[in-house]
Amino acid sequence: MKSAVRRSQILQDLAEVGSVTVVDLAERFAVSPMTIRRDLLELERLGLARRVHGGAVAGRGRSYEPPYMVRTTENSEVKKNIGALTAGLIAEGDSVAIDTGSTCLEVARNLQGRRNLTVITPGLRIAGLLVDEPDIRLIVAGGIARPGEASLIGELARHAFSELSVDRLILAVGGIDAAFGLSEYNWDDVLVKQAMIRSAKEVILVADSRKFDQIAFARIAGLEAVAMLVTDEEPSGQLQAALKAAGVKVVVAS
Repeated sequence: MKSAVRRSQILQDLAEVGSVTVVDLAERFAVSPMTIRRDLLELERLGLARRVHGGAVAGRGRSYEPPYMVRTTENSEVKKNIGALTAGLIAEGDSVAIDTGSTCLEVARNLQGRRNLTVITPGLRIAGLLVDEPDIRLIVAGGIARPGEASLIGELARHAFSELSVDRLILAVGGIDAAFGLSEYNWDDVLVKQAMIRSAKEVILVADSRKFDQIAFARIAGLEAVAMLVTDEEPSGQLQAALKAAGVKVVVAS
């Protein structure tokens, strides 16, 4: 098992139960305790965990954004399903803004080979996927590139969307909460996302269920900004009620 996948699964354990032990992880992954200690040391260096005697405890704060390469290994099959279903909602002739992130990348992947689309994105990875598509007019928002994230932020990126009106926005977020609404880890990203929302006739939110009942550092908008949520399972409890009250249609990708 690759170290990135193993560390991603360790993070999932920390998110679910709050702590892990070196002995249990070594047995589970069939690796040496030293390998697990190196994993925990790296997760601590990234701010994702805090090492304690015999193991580690969760170390994420609301302002901490998990590295992109870690996020790509989390729920990858779920994100592929969400991406395929969402791409099917985009019609020929549409103008589409596509946000950054691993789930939005799967949406873009499923647009390859499509005809007569206009796509604008602040995501450099998404632009790289679509740049050679002959029947897609690609517009890349200007701005400052965020290392690691390969996203564009700043006044140029915000201004690009303020001058446009698109049919649909494919939006990604860090958390979805009944009271706090949509939130993200990085304030610079939030400012661009808010401009994207204002530019769109319809906002389609793509998020797996691990984003439910989560609050990240900065608020993007209320749930009423969203027309549709494409996810992997039905929300429950207060979030389900809040989405219904806001008029958000929930579509589950199997």
